[in-house]
Amino acid sequence: MTSQNPQQQLAYATPQWWKEAIVYQVYPSSFQSHPGATTGWGSIKGITARLDYLKALGADVVWSSPFFKSPQADMGYDIADYKDIDSRYGTLEDVDALISELHKRDMKLVVDLVVNHTSNQHEWFLQSRSSKDNPKRDWYIWRKPKRSGGEDSPPEPPNNWAQILGEANSAWTFDEKTDEYYLSLFTPEQPDLNWENPEVRAAVWDVMHFWLRRGASGFRLDVINLISKVPGYPEAEIFLDPRDHKYQPALKYFVNGPKLHDYLREMHREVLSKYDTITVGEMPGVSDEDEILRTVGANAGELRMIFIFDLVDIDKPTVRMALKPWDLREMKAVVARWQRVMIERNGWNSVFIENHDNPRSVSRYTDDSDEYRRVGAKLLALMQTTLGGTLFVYQGEELGMRNVPKTWDIDEEYRDVETINYWNKVKKIYADDPEKLHHGRTVIEMKARDHARTPMQWDASPNAGFCDPDVKPWMRVNDDYKVVNAEAQMKGDSETSGGSSGDDLTVWQFWQQSIRRRKEHAAAFVYGDFEELAPDHPNVFAYLRTSAAGDEKWLVVLNYFGRQVEWYIPQHLIVEEWVCGSYGRGPVRKPLKGIVPLKPWEGVLARCV
Repeated sequence: MTSQNPQQQLAYATPQWWKEAIVYQVYPSSFQSHPGATTGWGSIKGITARLDYLKALGADVVWSSPFFKSPQADMGYDIADYKDIDSRYGTLEDVDALISELHKRDMKLVVDLVVNHTSNQHEWFLQSRSSKDNPKRDWYIWRKPKRSGGEDSPPEPPNNWAQILGEANSAWTFDEKTDEYYLSLFTPEQPDLNWENPEVRAAVWDVMHFWLRRGASGFRLDVINLISKVPGYPEAEIFLDPRDHKYQPALKYFVNGPKLHDYLREMHREVLSKYDTITVGEMPGVSDEDEILRTVGANAGELRMIFIFDLVDIDKPTVRMALKPWDLREMKAVVARWQRVMIERNGWNSVFIENHDNPRSVSRYTDDSDEYRRVGAKLLALMQTTLGGTLFVYQGEELGMRNVPKTWDIDEEYRDVETINYWNKVKKIYADDPEKLHHGRTVIEMKARDHARTPMQWDASPNAGFCDPDVKPWMRVNDDYKVVNAEAQMKGDSETSGGSSGDDLTVWQFWQQSIRRRKEHAAAFVYGDFEELAPDHPNVFAYLRTSAAGDEKWLVVLNYFGRQVEWYIPQHLIVEEWVCGSYGRGPVRKPLKGIVPLKPWEGVLARCV
């Protein structure tokens, strides 16, 4: 282990409420509707109705994906009014009631703030596109078209940048009225704001003050590291075959751009420093330690933490909707790297493996079959609840919810704009190539964002208790809801398929127990030192968590393999007791020294002296 000076160690281990908080992410369209609602969408009243459930699990903070007024071109990440609520979800008064009920339970609300872009229906953009002389014209990024065939030739985008949610399309959208293109990195309905304009930044600060004064406790900042673009908007390098891809990924020109840290420090100075907040930045495409510490270092004056995507991008080659092979050693290296970096360099981690933009973790990292889904989900829970950093749990993760069945028809059942764009591109380019079509379908079955967006599985009643039985949900409920649901797991009922026997914990119960243990032993699990053991073992991830005072030492051993394996306890390590595991209930019977046999997908936790 790398040594650290006492001041660094002290700062990392200094208790803060936002470090110990368990943050539960709600995807409002899919979390819970309320009685009498006819839209088939979840609602803010539905979230409020489930706060006791979240409190019982151990959650301290609710982060809701956007519930603002929106045309829903990208499920609310296209905001038309930052100070009003989409009627699908409810009203401002409903949010006030939610905040009030959270505070009664000593819980907090994190607002999902999307300020790299707005909806094209936002009043700011409607004014911006109305004329080149409008005062808000420069609030967005406008450029003249190329006309390679002369002034009378058809307009062409200013550069070859590809759209993020559909790389077959240009990141620029043409506006016929003013004869210019606007930058829209995600979809044409999501024009990028021009952060170079101080009026834009002031408007964003005003929105943040609005929500913090209303009772919110912080923000998840959507793709916040895209707000600064490289001047001149250079042509992107050719990564994808130009015969099939006219437009190319241009991440190097808008990820962590030249003025990002200036903007974040200004955000902290003008807004965040005036409140006791929790902030987490979504920062895809960045893995450089120095760059990340500029944002999350204890004295950076920017954000509390960011989402580092190395783990959830482990199967990503250059674009998200693609696949590449990976193995456990690569996964272990990612986790261990960021545990050590934050300890040694006085930063702070976020701990997560699921969110609304990624498939279900039990399907991705373990085995979601009926036989092993339950133990695989507990394995992942044990890992996350014993790692240093602020823990984020995504709705349904605590139940071991899995990807949708491969039998579902993509054209009929999938709803996400990224999936639709990708599938349309595959069908267009590879219409006569069955092998490529099959591969495209495999990518969707593994990676589509839709997998995380099916309605929450509350019980075995019609629509899984998500909405009234006579209402059609906006998205189909996963077929396994009668077996995998919250009501059964909270009661400890045996699941007839891949479930728990009478002497076992359900996935929900295991999460609840693990969260409670994490809080009781925060000195080790939240703030403690991290030491990886046997980094070269191909199947087992093992590590120690030790409190700064040295009075607590815990051994975590995780078998990421679908067969029994053996792991050797290091001779210098004295195991006192195997406390729990992903099989059974309570203490685990394992040897205290020598060879430890591990069942398929078994995770175990031991107290050491």
